[in-house]
Formats: sequence, C-alpha cells, structure tokens
Amino acid sequence: MVLDNIFSGKIRIALLTKLLLNPASKVYLRGLERDLGVSSNTVRTELNKLQDMHWIEAQEDSENTKVKNYVVNQGHPMFLTLRGIIMQFVGLDQIVDQIIKKLGNLDQVYLTGDLAEGKNSPFVDLIIVGEVDKLYLYQLIEKAEPLVQKKIRVGVYKGEEFKANILESVGVFMKLWS
Repeated sequence: MVLDNIFSGKIRIALLTKLLLNPASKVYLRGLERDLGVSSNTVRTELNKLQDMHWIEAQEDSENTKVKNYVVNQGHPMFLTLRGIIMQFVGLDQIVDQIIKKLGNLDQVYLTGDLAEGKNSPFVDLIIVGEVDKLYLYQLIEKAEPLVQKKIRVGVYKGEEFKANILESVGVFMKLWS
C-alpha cells in the first residue's frame, strides 16, 4: 500500500517534514546526516526510497559536482495533500486557522526558526507584518498554543517598519501568508 511506503520510519518522516515544510529548501546527504544524527547509509537509503517513489528529485550542485542536492517534487500529484498532512503534523494549519485568518489586516506572515528549516521544534517563530491588535493577537496565541502543543513566538511589524534585511537576519524563512 502507498501509505505504508510513505510513512514508514522516523527518518523518513523527518526527511519529509524537512522537505515539505519548506518546499524551496535543498538538502544534501552530509547535512542530513548531521541534522538527523544518523549514519550516511541510513540517510542514503531513505533518500533513495523517496526518490524511487518520485517524492524527491536529485540535483547536482552547480558549484560542487560531487554533491547531490535533494528537493521535494512539487509536481507529484499528491504533493499538496502530503504537505497538508505535514502542516497538520507540526500544527501550522491550526496556527493559520486560529491566529492568522482571525487577525484580519495582515500584509505578510513568515515562519522562521527551526520549523522553517524543517526541524520539529517546541517553538513556532513567526514574523507578522501589518496592522495588528496586539492584545487580540496574544489572546489568539494563548488559545492556539494548547492546540498545537508548541509555544508561539512572534515579531510584529507595521508595513512601513518592515524591511527585507529583517528576513536576512533570521536566516531560513518561509512565507505563510500574503
């Protein structure tokens, strides 16, 4: 059965989470070995299986031809469905429904921190840009945290305050809302 192949093992779930949370990300064998704390053979085996199922694609690094980067196959017919499952797994669907959609007048929302890198974390780090009633925001966060079982940390900027260098300073980020 297809589901048995997709969701077998902690390493595979960690790889899928890393790639599907931020589909623009690229990963490579040694980086995954370090991030996941397992042997390169274990990672290689899982990457090969995901590649055989067409969930990921290998790309040669333009600067170093000995390094293969892996990216999620966004053209896979079940990409959006599986991404939705991963978003539910880490609680981002609840954050969008319980906080972002209720705030109203937002320009942009970015996910930063470990979750943006595809690592599971006890924290959800957000940058919110727009006109926000902070008291209401914190009430929504208080209600959402038990649902996602994570602490939610936010940086709030008005549209005119927000500059691109803010995103550069946080490292990896993913746009959740615009």
